[in-house]
Amino acid sequence: LVELGYQQNLPLQAAGVRVVQARAQLAVAIGQEYPQQQQAVGEILRARESARAPFAPIGDAAALEYTSASVGVQAAWELDLWGKFRRFVESADADLASSVANYDDVLVSLTANLATAYIQLRTLQQQLAVAHDNVDVQEEGLKIANARFHGGATDERDVQQATTILAATQATIPQLEGQIEQTKNAIATLLGLPPGPLDDLLGKKAGIPVAPSQVALGIPADLLRRRPDLRQAEAQAVAQSALIGFQKADLYPSFSLIGSFGFTSSSWQQFNLSDITQMRSRTFGFGPSVTWDFLNYGRIENTVRAQDAAFQTALTLYQNSVLVAQQEVENGLIGFRKSQEQARYLSEAVRAAQRSLDLAFAQYRNGVTDFTTVLVAEQQLLAQQDQLTLTAGAIPTNLVATYRALGGGWQIREGHGFLPPQTVAAMSQRTDWGKLLDYEIAVPPVPMPRPTEFRLPVP
Repeated sequence: LVELGYQQNLPLQAAGVRVVQARAQLAVAIGQEYPQQQQAVGEILRARESARAPFAPIGDAAALEYTSASVGVQAAWELDLWGKFRRFVESADADLASSVANYDDVLVSLTANLATAYIQLRTLQQQLAVAHDNVDVQEEGLKIANARFHGGATDERDVQQATTILAATQATIPQLEGQIEQTKNAIATLLGLPPGPLDDLLGKKAGIPVAPSQVALGIPADLLRRRPDLRQAEAQAVAQSALIGFQKADLYPSFSLIGSFGFTSSSWQQFNLSDITQMRSRTFGFGPSVTWDFLNYGRIENTVRAQDAAFQTALTLYQNSVLVAQQEVENGLIGFRKSQEQARYLSEAVRAAQRSLDLAFAQYRNGVTDFTTVLVAEQQLLAQQDQLTLTAGAIPTNLVATYRALGGGWQIREGHGFLPPQTVAAMSQRTDWGKLLDYEIAVPPVPMPRPTEFRLPVP
């Protein structure tokens, strides 16, 4: 299921497209470090001068209409003396890293959601099996109550009580069946499929996945560095920090080199348009220029302040993300450990409830006790079995939550691109993407912790 979701999940594909988009935006930023304006220009113009314009020729003999043409190239290069464009590239590069981390975070959520939904499905199916088993038991109790009532050993109240608890248990079956179908639909959506039975993928009924009793997790402080959302928050802070330098460069004068070269000719008087190919028709201009927006009435300074405030916000959110990550890891570990302890006690409770029901049936058949004892025993057995089933599902669910809190799951993308082949083909037909669609970004490896590990105690 995880492999199929990795191939077909639509939000994951959207995150992959954002990676490609960020890669293209980085290329745009890098292009700003080179001459920002490089143009080939050409023009042909038919014009008529006013006969009443200043310096217009006197009389009607002189021609007042002419055609002009020009062709050439021009360029302008703002020199990056203050690091303006370098900071912009740093910001775009951090945005790319942020988009990659976002893709990994979506992948972590996808794997965790699929695992959780699968565990929930098996838990609901187990609850349904428990309900059916209790229906069988309670139907047997109803038969005994009917037999004793018709034999005159008891009154009708026992029959009605047995019917009540049986109908109440039967009423839970449609609810559980509906939840099972809804969970299957949720799994189908995560897989990028329309709602359906998914029998070919899920197979027949299976038990609740059993988590290992001991889990070696290493040092959480080191493993937290793998979390994509923390890497994303860190990259966003880096990108915002670079924008401060980008804005500060506007406080200083900008120096540029500009130049143009071309040919111009016209049909004015004795000139001809065909002269455009002659060297005497050439025109050019080269030189430096400087601009300084020194009277900006505090606009630039306040823009820098706004960018600095945004950076402080990103930094604070990153620190909070680290705290939340630590909380989620601890909560997952506590839930995993305590649900195992709870399952041990509930197993004892189920065994005792089953024995109590057997004794209550035997005593009721022999007329030693009334049906209320049987009724209470049936209710207790159903409640304990149902609670044990929920706890059995909570154990692997908490383990999934722990791995999710540690950022596990995104590693399956290593060695693969960010887009499925069909998406690459569709985008290539619309636009020439070059090699960007095949672009693969390797995340720097996180040093593995030394064998100093802690193990969860076996209940």
